[in-house]
Amino acid sequence: MLTILGFAMIATFLVLIMMKKMSPIAALVLIPALFCVFVGKGAHLGDYVIDGVTDLAPTAAMLMFAIVYFGVMIDVGLFDPIVRGILKFCKADPMRIVVGTAVLAAIVSLDGDGSTTFMITVSAMYPLYKRLKMSLVVMTGIAAMANGVMNTLPWGGPTARAATALKVDASDIFVPMIPALAVGLLGVFVLSYVLGMRERKRLGTLTLDEVLVEEKETETETVLVGTGGSGKGPVATGGSGSGTDADADADDDRMLKVLDPARPTLRPKLYWFNALLTVSLLTAMIMEWLPIPVLFLLGAALALTVNFPQMPDQKARLGAHAENVLNVSGMVFAAAVFTGVLQGTGMVDHMAEWMVDVIPEGMGPHMALVTGLLSLPLTYFMSNDGFYFGVLPVLAEAGAAHGVTPLEMARASLVGQPLHMSSPLVPAVYVLVGMAKVEFGDHTRFVVKWAALTCLIILGAGILFGII
Repeated sequence: MLTILGFAMIATFLVLIMMKKMSPIAALVLIPALFCVFVGKGAHLGDYVIDGVTDLAPTAAMLMFAIVYFGVMIDVGLFDPIVRGILKFCKADPMRIVVGTAVLAAIVSLDGDGSTTFMITVSAMYPLYKRLKMSLVVMTGIAAMANGVMNTLPWGGPTARAATALKVDASDIFVPMIPALAVGLLGVFVLSYVLGMRERKRLGTLTLDEVLVEEKETETETVLVGTGGSGKGPVATGGSGSGTDADADADDDRMLKVLDPARPTLRPKLYWFNALLTVSLLTAMIMEWLPIPVLFLLGAALALTVNFPQMPDQKARLGAHAENVLNVSGMVFAAAVFTGVLQGTGMVDHMAEWMVDVIPEGMGPHMALVTGLLSLPLTYFMSNDGFYFGVLPVLAEAGAAHGVTPLEMARASLVGQPLHMSSPLVPAVYVLVGMAKVEFGDHTRFVVKWAALTCLIILGAGILFGII
């Protein structure tokens, strides 16, 4: 009975969030609470939740302060020179532009927020793609795949969810995975080079002088290179998307605000301090000098204090990133109810026993590989919340019966992220295709095969390096 109720709870949760009948946070709380009563252990719900919250508090703290830290770094202009340098490198060469798209998306993905990454990447690269009449689905596909690989950072979401669901340390999942993820990112760069060469061949040789003929008409589109214009550029109608003049103007306004070179939050005099602080923080994280939550707590406090010494300015920065902080940390604490009930009632144990019985005996020791392969379709057709909180714990229990550690299962579960970032269930992808004026169907047809290949590269590298 517990097995049936466990699967029914997961199925109910998945259906409700995929049909958008409930938000993930509400579903994570209300569905397990209801099933806890069905099991007859409603009186113990409080104990399950408190135990879950205690286990997940460090993960929530890491996510909260990591979002604040990287949000502040974007506000103060830490990444602005990188963006301008990439644009200067790209010039009018389609190959360089596509490679620059991958590099820019990967760098900006350090903030852990897909929407921010796509806003900055499209804002910087869209004018170049339009001016050279390049394929816009190449831009959206490369940006999504680069962000998908980088989204595995401990503060990006999937790693934190895996750590939360399996009650392991996020750094123990992520740090050993760095070589495999680096190979995956290298694969994205190689792919961007190949697609760029294909675009160069399709368009033919175009000199910079030919491109600059239209420079005066599109001056406002080059604001990220330092023009600082405030007018509207011509309406873009290329690619496979479409839009009205009003829609195009709204998109242009949005783009101009992302890395506005005149925004008041810039701190050019503190650039090297912020760069050194970020490098030190990432080094300390990789070397495990302190727990990741402590590092980001200290880093966020120091970044706010030095860059914005006035209290009103600090409150404004915290307020600017409050929505992301609340959404992510709220999700983690809500997950305490789901995982607490699943574990406390014994449902996950009974479900794991059933899966052990149905999985062929020969596949048991290879559950990490099975999980890696399953992560491609499952994270595409369901949200990360559904996969990591509903499916992964069950797979992990089944793997444990055959000697596969939770850490191996958690690492294997990350390989599907390059494909997941183009899932119709990911809100950020709509920011990407909307700003790029690309139809979602066109983006999907282009990216799925390449993203799946990137996932398999990561999985193969993980197996080759003995990580999975």
